[in-house]
Amino acid sequence: AIVQELIVTTIKQDPYTMSKGSQLEGYCMDLLTELAKKLGFKYKVHLVKDGAYGRQDESGNWNGMIGEVVRGEADLAVAPLTLTAAREKAVGMTKPYMQTGISILLRKDNVSEEAGFFDFLSPFSGETWFGVLIAYFVTAVCICIVGRLSPCEWSQPETEPNHFTLLHSLWYAAGALSLQGAGPHPKAVSGRVISCTWWLFAVVLLACYFSSLSSSQGPDSAPLMIKGFEDLANQDVIEYGTLAGSSTLAFFKNSNNPSYRRIYEHMERRKSFVSSMDEGVQRAKEGNYAFIGESVSLDLAVARHCELVRAHEVIGMRGYSIVTPLGSPMLKNLSVAILQLSEAGELAYLRTKWWASSCIPDSAKGSSLRAHSMKGIFLVLAIGLGIGVLLSLFELTSKSRSTAGEQKKSCCAVLTQELSQRLRMTNTKGDQETSDKNKA
Repeated sequence: AIVQELIVTTIKQDPYTMSKGSQLEGYCMDLLTELAKKLGFKYKVHLVKDGAYGRQDESGNWNGMIGEVVRGEADLAVAPLTLTAAREKAVGMTKPYMQTGISILLRKDNVSEEAGFFDFLSPFSGETWFGVLIAYFVTAVCICIVGRLSPCEWSQPETEPNHFTLLHSLWYAAGALSLQGAGPHPKAVSGRVISCTWWLFAVVLLACYFSSLSSSQGPDSAPLMIKGFEDLANQDVIEYGTLAGSSTLAFFKNSNNPSYRRIYEHMERRKSFVSSMDEGVQRAKEGNYAFIGESVSLDLAVARHCELVRAHEVIGMRGYSIVTPLGSPMLKNLSVAILQLSEAGELAYLRTKWWASSCIPDSAKGSSLRAHSMKGIFLVLAIGLGIGVLLSLFELTSKSRSTAGEQKKSCCAVLTQELSQRLRMTNTKGDQETSDKNKA
């Protein structure tokens, strides 16, 4: 086991290493604590003197944290240091404790997702559409019932055809929903109450739909679609750049991919580099600038700055490693300890802890109206349907009472006769229509 006190160099970068009073905290500090527990060593942390990660100059000398380890000024470098071939030649690097890649950070208004086939359904949530469908069928059934119960709609069941069959009721409700209308219209008060309630429901529903649809579409001018590096290379509207002297810049410089080469040549020509991660994030927040960087660092920026978004495409996968002197006996032990922490889920826990987002879900995606936000109009429809059906029963009862007085019979007997007659005629006409269709 390692027992000596190790000198550890690091660099301030949120959330890897941050100041908290006179102490340092962050992902790398937690990782260092866990490694010290496993391997039994003590350590002393200091910030890198020149504030650099580690870059080799033309004479072969290294600066930053890599330089301090090479010169023996530090035993370990614990920071988001990318594992590269050039660094591997100069120092020892452990198994990666975090996988990352290269991606793009932009403002949300500079990114547009490809329109889907069913985006027209986005103004309402799924439960709202289901509620509208149920309301449509229930309304049609109520119109059909009222058309059969109300004497004003069907006064002579034996000789008079009933206009409000279930099929016509469905057609009538659909016509009202599209503001086109479909006759004939109800003559009875009960039918008109249901129709007026359904019309009111349809008007409010369509108003909410078009209002939500227009707000979700955003500005009239369609935003630029940048989904990846190919799109970035093929446009010249948005400026883009990366961290000067970083491994990300080296990736584009050494790449043989034509698109990546164009990106590098553009950055060199326009000198669109930034001197720090914070500067890159700030320029992306200001708009009209795309910052190219490590995907995990960009994920943190998205978690902290809700107006930013990271492109889905990630290229050049690589890992962050801990740096030791070349040939150090600590290298193997550190790599094994990192793998053990990964297998135990500790690294995933630290990632969740330090990359927690406080952003509210995207309002464009969260703007779908839910059923509970429209419960008022659904309640009005339900009340209207109930009143309509009750009025039709009242109309039928009133006619039965009048007929009972004329025929000097019991009102209940006449009402029962009326109901059975209307039900019988409905079944008879249905059977007759089926027979006519079969003959045809």
